[in-house]
Amino acid sequence: MSGRLDIVGLGPGRQGLVTPEASAALEAAAAIYGYGPYLDRVPLRADQARHPSDNRVELDRARAALGAAETGRVAMVSGGDPGVFAMAAAVCEAVELGPEAWRAIEIVVHPGITAMLALAARIGAPLGHDFCAISLSDNLKPWPLVERRLAAAAQAGFAMALYNPISRARPWQLGAGLDILRAHLPGETPVIFGRAVMREDEEIRFTTLAEADPAQADMSTCLIIGTAETRVIARPALPPLVYTPRRAPA
Repeated sequence: MSGRLDIVGLGPGRQGLVTPEASAALEAAAAIYGYGPYLDRVPLRADQARHPSDNRVELDRARAALGAAETGRVAMVSGGDPGVFAMAAAVCEAVELGPEAWRAIEIVVHPGITAMLALAARIGAPLGHDFCAISLSDNLKPWPLVERRLAAAAQAGFAMALYNPISRARPWQLGAGLDILRAHLPGETPVIFGRAVMREDEEIRFTTLAEADPAQADMSTCLIIGTAETRVIARPALPPLVYTPRRAPA
């Protein structure tokens, strides 16, 4: 009899934002796999095995979990939503490339609140009209492809969420990406930096495309880039509201 692998989205980090179904899946697992800092968010029972791994070994992590799930029930944790630049795709790839037995494993993906939706909720409705999400990491795709997608999204009028903006190994990509956007969007386009959104050390900064400084970002940061139609509503003694109208310009 085949086992089961639950791929669980932990959301932005606050326990109350994890869905009840996701919590139940974690409770039912005999073993839990994941990137170490994400596993640290999960309270484990004494009889549950914990298998942390580095953030750059996603396929190896997926293969290990699938191997264990051949005969039992295990869980894989993922920050945010497991289907957005996260572990659900790695598990599917491992199943496609792996042994035939893995295709008989029951796989259940439990959605979570991804970073762009957490940040958008904090500031209003910047993704209120058409939008896209782009990862600035070139670890798994060539940088020229990222450049083309940024330019195309800006030209098409999409609001954008930028994931994986910067790291010690990739210090220049965000600056280069912002320069591409400046070639296609007005300088006053709203830009929001959201670091550790909905966690205790949350930091949210409002700026414009002309003034956006890559030094304000790290790997815990998600950026939202507005459109030419995105509005910023100033409020006395309160943070501004940012929204992109649902009604498209004529």
